[in-house]
Amino acid sequence: MVQKKWNIPVLANERTALELDLVPELTTHFESLDMVRVGQDLVVLPVPVPHDGSENVAFVASHGGERAAIITDLGSWTDELITHVRGCEHISIEANYDHNKLMFGPYPYSLKDRISGRGGHLSNEQTGRFLAEVCTEATRSITLTHLSEKNNQPHIAESTVLYFIDEVFSGDLRISVQNGPDFSHYIGEKNTPAKQEKAPAK
Repeated sequence: MVQKKWNIPVLANERTALELDLVPELTTHFESLDMVRVGQDLVVLPVPVPHDGSENVAFVASHGGERAAIITDLGSWTDELITHVRGCEHISIEANYDHNKLMFGPYPYSLKDRISGRGGHLSNEQTGRFLAEVCTEATRSITLTHLSEKNNQPHIAESTVLYFIDEVFSGDLRISVQNGPDFSHYIGEKNTPAKQEKAPAK
């Protein structure tokens, strides 16, 4: 295990630590909604989210007077999550599937039901509705993550989410590709060279 080989300290909730067989001497457990201090100036708040078969949490990190939320692997959300994410300057959240592509796609019904259930993943529409509740004037960037290769496309996720947040968000919307850290930049940063190149010829 990498943790043991390199003596890497890990912060995890107890269930995750047990399922991953983390080394007890190198592992510090946290509880949901307990503030976790990492170093001198970073504080992370784990917030429970609904997901089947696991003790999933979202993370809201605070640093230098700003907050960033990382939210993935959830099929719905709670009022508690809305409370802690509302007004974050930066939000990274899954937009896993397009409802029609999932329902008319090749997956067996049992898998479709699990993905679209409360303990599954967020659809593009669900993500848009959630963001519409948590975005404020303070929110400057949103990154959509965990897009399904079979049941979603970046342009579908973008257009669906923008439909719900167009009136409450004017910052940067980015989409993280499935197989790496590259980003596609869709809105924001007006008059950048990239946008000028994409402008239609007159």
